[in-house]
Amino acid sequence: MTAAVALKAVAETPARPDFDEARLAWLQQSVQANRFLPEPTIDSIFVGDGDYRAIGAEFLGHLVRLGGILPDDRVLDIGSGIGRIAVPLTQYLTPAGAYWGVDPVAQGVAWCREHITPAYDNFRFDAIDVAHHIYNPKGTIKGEALRLAFEPESFDFIFMVSVATHLPPREIAAYVREARRLLAPGGRLFITAFVLDEAAQRALPQRDPRLQFKREGEGPAWLVDRTAPLGAVGYDDGFFERLIQGFGLSLSLKSLGHWRGQPAAHYQDILVAEKAG
Repeated sequence: MTAAVALKAVAETPARPDFDEARLAWLQQSVQANRFLPEPTIDSIFVGDGDYRAIGAEFLGHLVRLGGILPDDRVLDIGSGIGRIAVPLTQYLTPAGAYWGVDPVAQGVAWCREHITPAYDNFRFDAIDVAHHIYNPKGTIKGEALRLAFEPESFDFIFMVSVATHLPPREIAAYVREARRLLAPGGRLFITAFVLDEAAQRALPQRDPRLQFKREGEGPAWLVDRTAPLGAVGYDDGFFERLIQGFGLSLSLKSLGHWRGQPAAHYQDILVAEKAG
């Protein structure tokens, strides 16, 4: 099997296909319609682009269909923000499961603690004082030295949504290293990213016009704006595969997104890695 064929096979293989599609679709619709679920005001810090409830419901679908998250999983959300994915997960995870969100933006963590944890006591949130030029410029912890305050093998599922798109290479490596330490055997890591494959480099007419990436030196990073380098960061095709394998994980899925101008069910690219066992 050639490398190209092998990669295609990975991209088309679901990580965990054992879920009820009809129930999941109903749950996504329910999340969007349930006016009793917490939702921040539109002017709250770092709510993000788009409809808060709709995007959260969409990612619930991606985590289940592509990532293979299970209702009883112990879950770590790195970059939990203001709870956009945590809120729909309150309707999916059972009391036997658990969710822990960490984020450098203290205001987002405070909102989640006030509006989510009181109703769902298996959902917890912590601020991590990791430095970031945009989100936490006065942080005391360098991203490359990150070590999260959890015991080894504490989680079954870890996800990083729109995190690697704002980090330099060495910091992404630190997060993957931590994920490897914190995942239980058989656990899964779900990452969204911008992968600069051949199609992305061709800049197709349908591509998101905001993402005109240019390669930074010898790579592997690609930047949109060198004056604000962490505003949007893309990576050479193969960067994440090498990183994942280098830390002893195996790639179980790679699904390219429609930001590059090609049809897809999701915007950013998605990679799912698994820990042996």
